[in-house]
Amino acid sequence: MGKMVFVVGAAGAGKTTIAQALAMRSHAAFLDMDTLLRPAAEALMKASGYDPDDRDSPAYKELCRDLGYRITMNAALENARLGTDIYIVGPFTKETADPGWLERELTSAGLSMRSVEVKVICVYLHGESLYRERIEGRHLRADDWKLEHWGEFSRSLAKREVAWPLPDSNVLYWDNSEPMTEERLASIERFLNG
Repeated sequence: MGKMVFVVGAAGAGKTTIAQALAMRSHAAFLDMDTLLRPAAEALMKASGYDPDDRDSPAYKELCRDLGYRITMNAALENARLGTDIYIVGPFTKETADPGWLERELTSAGLSMRSVEVKVICVYLHGESLYRERIEGRHLRADDWKLEHWGEFSRSLAKREVAWPLPDSNVLYWDNSEPMTEERLASIERFLNG
């Protein structure tokens, strides 16, 4: 049985860094929605007269958001059918709030929660200022819209709850405000393997 590990949370929380470290240690597949969508998003945004580096504006969400999740989940489900362990990274804001979303996705690929072990790591930070500090520290053009529209963007930083019908033992709410240490990473691995 393969394992699907969703690493979700707001921008700047550190979900990609955590997922990469875990995937490397376990030699699992790593699927980052931003990476998978980037070429299509740049082309769609440019063709529509928008900034190709924008990843947060209403225009981006209308043109690219759902496509990004579809591309990412198609790749994830294909790996799951092969029994491959997968780390899937993205905000998954609407998806984690929909109790039936995960089951619909698995069913569409001929899978179920009995044939795939699903775990979720919800990564968050304490305090809006720490999100801003980390986002500013990345120096990414894709973050320009976030910083220029901080009042609007910061509403997406609220800690979220996962509505999927998973046992409590399959969901980890991880405060990533402290630096990642070997001990902290091992703690996440114990959650994944427990």
